[in-house]
Amino acid sequence: MMSIESEPGHGNSPAAWTAVMIMLLAFAIGTLAFWLNISWLVFASVGLLIVGALTGVVLARLGYGVGGDKLTPTTHA
Repeated sequence: MMSIESEPGHGNSPAAWTAVMIMLLAFAIGTLAFWLNISWLVFASVGLLIVGALTGVVLARLGYGVGGDKLTPTTHA
C-alpha cells in the first residue's frame, strides 16, 4: 500500500490539469481544422500545443506541480 509521501501524484496538480486542457483544446481545434482543410489553423493549433506544454512546465516550476510548495496535498477518499 502506498502512503501519501511515496505516492507520485499521477499528475494530479493544477499545472498538469492546465497543460492537459490546453493541449486537448489544441488537438480538437487541429483535428477540426485538418478535417475542414484550413491549413493555417492546423499550424496554429500546433503552436497552441507547444504553449500548453510550456504552460505546464512554467506552472510546475512556479510551485503548482506535484509536490510544489503552492499545492496543498489532499487525500483520496
